[in-house]
Amino acid sequence: MPVPRTTVTAIAVILLALGLPAVAAPGAAAAGGAVPAAHVTSAPATVTVTGEGSAVGKPDIAVVGAGVEATAKTSRAALNAQNEAAAALLKAVRTQGIADRDIRTENVSLSPVHDYQDGASTLTGYRAAQSFSIKVREVAATGALITAVTEATGDAGRINSVVFDLDDRRPLQARARKAAYQDAHAKAAQYAELGGHRLGRLVSLSEGGTGYVLPMPPVSGDAPGAGIGAVPLAPGEIRATASVTAVYELD
Repeated sequence: MPVPRTTVTAIAVILLALGLPAVAAPGAAAAGGAVPAAHVTSAPATVTVTGEGSAVGKPDIAVVGAGVEATAKTSRAALNAQNEAAAALLKAVRTQGIADRDIRTENVSLSPVHDYQDGASTLTGYRAAQSFSIKVREVAATGALITAVTEATGDAGRINSVVFDLDDRRPLQARARKAAYQDAHAKAAQYAELGGHRLGRLVSLSEGGTGYVLPMPPVSGDAPGAGIGAVPLAPGEIRATASVTAVYELD
């Protein structure tokens, strides 16, 4: 018995809604009720690669960590001595042409000093200290600044660190990202060729991470300032790194 055409059409609509291929029921073709078959489109082949890149540049600033420290019998005497040394440090820094916006107090402390003997603690005095961060915008002037600070503060002076950097890191990091992208594209093109394909459009791109390596001379925070000024400084170079993950279609 032939299946009514309306029934065949309803079955086909249900199958297509479920994502199943529509199959004509027996006798449907004879009744003139041909049902179009569902078409399945296969996803294009893709290749996923990781690109890495880096860029180097010369430092254009130096950040000097400097400070003063004084010890005395009383807290007031220690603080007065520290204040005097700090004022001398700031005067020397400004004399070197450093603007106030490039000088920042990092820490101020006042603490008791004890002598421990035979399990007993004896208060011997107080230690007052203050540390500063000083940005030097002329890298070549860093050595002269350190010398000026140590000469002005004497035994109270401390040079805690010297870090060379870029005032604006973004251009160097952008170069590293570009190198990482180019590396990913070159790898994808090679894999496409090896597989007998042509490289298609970029489907997705994600950044895996970035890095920034600063040159840092080994300056000890425990060393008194008087011994640092004669040490020649080598700015070295700064390296920025980046990595990306890219997905390309293969034609």
